[in-house]
Amino acid sequence: MEKYITNNNKETQSIGENFAQEILATKLQKNAVVLALSGDLGAGKTTFLQGFAKGLGIEEVVNSPTFIIMKKFEIKKSDFKFFYHFDLYRLENQTDVEFLDLAEIISDPKNIVAVEWPEKIKKIMPENVISITFKHLEPASAKGSGETGENKRELTISK
Repeated sequence: MEKYITNNNKETQSIGENFAQEILATKLQKNAVVLALSGDLGAGKTTFLQGFAKGLGIEEVVNSPTFIIMKKFEIKKSDFKFFYHFDLYRLENQTDVEFLDLAEIISDPKNIVAVEWPEKIKKIMPENVISITFKHLEPASAKGSGETGENKRELTISK
């Protein structure tokens, strides 16, 4: 288990970027690499994944797919081929995710899959996920953007 304290969005993104590079350096497994990201709204899940995507070499802007539930990005220059970003916040029940082919996506070892709000689909999440928990350590400033230290958070990565 690894714990990190970040003071702003840039630091959170940097941890995500470094973690992605660690994953790219690993060999393909039997199934996809699955990240389960948990934490309150605004705790830094998508901010982390912005850095993570950058570490995968993805140049597209990564925003939370809250209203479309899933976004797919191509990974170039790696044995991994696709990065899937699921945001299940708006999901009403587990059957709502069936149309997304999540089970098939997770079974492909060339995929990296990030799931925000994994507790919504506990029964279909694989056992060997990398859990990443985000926690606010102090309230964010109402006027701040997170760049100058008003977004202190704790990240815990359990492999």
